Amino acid sequence: MLPGQRKGKLGKNGVDLFSYCMSCNFRSIHLQHFAKKPSILRKKPTPSPPSLPLIGHLHLLKEPLNQTLQSLSAKYGEILLLRLGVRKALIVTSPSAVEECFTKNDIIFANRPRSLSSKHFSYNYTTISVAPYGDHWRNLRRLAALEIFSPARIAVFTGTRKTELMLLLRELMHKCNEGGGSTKVDLKSKFVELAFNILSMTMAGKRYYGENVADAEEARKARFLIREMLENSGRSNLGDYLPLLSVGGF
Repeated sequence: MLPGQRKGKLGKNGVDLFSYCMSCNFRSIHLQHFAKKPSILRKKPTPSPPSLPLIGHLHLLKEPLNQTLQSLSAKYGEILLLRLGVRKALIVTSPSAVEECFTKNDIIFANRPRSLSSKHFSYNYTTISVAPYGDHWRNLRRLAALEIFSPARIAVFTGTRKTELMLLLRELMHKCNEGGGSTKVDLKSKFVELAFNILSMTMAGKRYYGENVADAEEARKARFLIREMLENSGRSNLGDYLPLLSVGGF
């Protein structure tokens, strides 16, 4: 207690002393915080274009997207940071940096960003394509390597692949004969149908594309579901970047 100060109350000197002590303590804590993390003081920020409140850089994303990102990279560097609402995206255009991302730092970039579509299509992020890196994903990878991509399993379905390929060739020959010896064919769509037929025959023993389908109505519904899934799985939802909009159903 300072001279002249009554018990139970702080005088002017006491208030000054208390303020000085609190100020010293705060400065000490503040300096200790940065002393434990010296990289914070020396870390060079990733180049980033000027952003807007809330939406960040969403207004900069215009079609065609590849040309937009190329122009931003030419202006701000081979590595730049974009803030898409509440999410951050690292844009890397340097081949050497991309190689380092997928070799030296592959575990850091192993997880895919979560979205509303991937949540529903992957049973709450439990499939191998979107599951976070961890024990569950490693177990799925092990099962896929043993039961799907092992030489023994691939050999089992060799006959299925040959049969589907022969059916495709026969269909192309039939179209060619109908066209008088030559006709235009969209091979891209045919190869996609071939891939889906091989998958469906491998998993369910049924064909859903082409002329030789067992149940036309079932095949039509299956094709519709597959098309809807592929189209919606690649779409972005505004709620993924601005969570407040997801409350209103956007």
